[in-house]
Amino acid sequence: MLYLVLSILFSSLIFVIFKLFDIYKVETLYAIITNYVVACAVGFFFYHGTATVSEIPTRPWFWGTFLLGFLFIVVFNLMAATAQRAGVSVASVATKMSLVIPVVLGVFLYKENLGPIKIIGIVLALIAVYFTSHKEDSSKTGKKALLLPIMVFLGSGLIDASLKYAQEVYIDETEFPLFSATVFASAAIVGFFIIIVKSFQNPLKVNFKNIVAGIALGVPNYFSIYFLLRALQNQDLTSASVFTLNNVAIVMFSTVLGILLFKEQLSIKNWGGIVLAVISIILVALF
Repeated sequence: MLYLVLSILFSSLIFVIFKLFDIYKVETLYAIITNYVVACAVGFFFYHGTATVSEIPTRPWFWGTFLLGFLFIVVFNLMAATAQRAGVSVASVATKMSLVIPVVLGVFLYKENLGPIKIIGIVLALIAVYFTSHKEDSSKTGKKALLLPIMVFLGSGLIDASLKYAQEVYIDETEFPLFSATVFASAAIVGFFIIIVKSFQNPLKVNFKNIVAGIALGVPNYFSIYFLLRALQNQDLTSASVFTLNNVAIVMFSTVLGILLFKEQLSIKNWGGIVLAVISIILVALF
């Protein structure tokens, strides 16, 4: 349970850092790519095995990490586009509701058993995420605008499901740092390719503020994935329980941090969502 709590803490810290990006006018793309380089370096630092860089491609999970790294970059850009065109609340709901995908796949792929109380807890979690993320002034979107949130929903769910599958089938416990580092390295490579392409239109400028911001993001980003993989090893919790507790608790804790640090205002629906989130966590964790 400690690993799950740590994953929630580091994941919530990421949202705080993103908020600070907006306040201090950090160029997000460049900070994100720096963050992946830092996260990769942290992963290699904590790996105590004997693998060399040339040996990593021989690992059974290597190509999977490349695909995950690609997804990290793509889904992040989709989230940004969704927030800009459909609203931040829409992007948040689409991201957090994606827990449905690994939960359902856990039942079919790993024969995990969901009792009626846990099913009720998961349903309440989805409702809680919606109400907690809901903004009274969010704009209505047309059919075309729904495409972006749907892609965010599918992409985020695919990332969570892929992490669970890799942890279940391919990764030895001692290789978690190496696996995580390789995922972030792949994301950095994809990010550098994007920058190179963009540099043909706008010359690349190195900004010290973006680098510092990327370093600040990279450390918690790495540990959010690392501790999530550790939490998925818990024999007392199914992957459905882990993903439900993780996502709902992140929404709750991020909301609290937003109130305390940035004086964000909550509506009645937001508070109702927090109450439902607490109930759903109790149902999923205790039953």
